[in-house]
Amino acid sequence: MAPRRKKIYEGKAKVLYEGPEPGTLVQYFKDDATAFNAQKKDVIEGKGVLNNRLSEYFMTGLTNIGVPNHFIKRLNMREQLIRQVEIVPLEVIVRNFAAGSIAKRLGMEEGTPLPRPIVEYSYKNDELGDPLVPEEYIIAFGWASQQDLDDIVALALRVNDFLTGVFYGVGIKLVDFKIEIGRVWDGDFMRLIVADEISPDSCRLWDVKTGQKLDKDVFRRDLGSLTDAYTEVAKRLGVLPTNTQPIKPTLIN
Repeated sequence: MAPRRKKIYEGKAKVLYEGPEPGTLVQYFKDDATAFNAQKKDVIEGKGVLNNRLSEYFMTGLTNIGVPNHFIKRLNMREQLIRQVEIVPLEVIVRNFAAGSIAKRLGMEEGTPLPRPIVEYSYKNDELGDPLVPEEYIIAFGWASQQDLDDIVALALRVNDFLTGVFYGVGIKLVDFKIEIGRVWDGDFMRLIVADEISPDSCRLWDVKTGQKLDKDVFRRDLGSLTDAYTEVAKRLGVLPTNTQPIKPTLIN
């Protein structure tokens, strides 16, 4: 492991350190697991290693189909080199089936297919519990412009198409997921790119045949071993931490 650099930011599941070049960061994946806005906490051995490899797999796949993101390369079992971005203070949630909060809000049975993918936003603020916010709030408070939101929706739906196909090809239903979006500047020109991570921490994943949960709901609802669930996802995708070569994902139709 390279000498430890200056810490820039520490979140619930990751730590960001200054990168070796200007405009880069080193993202370190922790074994910490949290739920219910960090009211439930534990350390799950190996979780950070799996999420590092899985996020590498998905970000590389997005790059291969032309979806811009912050991933540059994996450095080791727990760290990856990423582009430094200005994070838009929103969590972008894409829902394909009713589960979690939308099922509670609308009185829907979990697993009910939605008429089309639904994109919604929550304001990134742990103290407030990441409340859902409408587009009107986002534009009024200057968190993003209408053009930004149009671009964010387009990015989110492309990610959804890619992930849905990849997961379905290995017998997993993508119920919903959340991503974060970052701004990068090329001179005076600003672009929006996918940032943070894509892993079972940020997706709801159910086995297509049995409905078995293969995501953080295992931890939230005490349904068994979180490591076993994430390892099952990694095995099906051909991504295992014992494999030392970066894996090139393929888009499954």
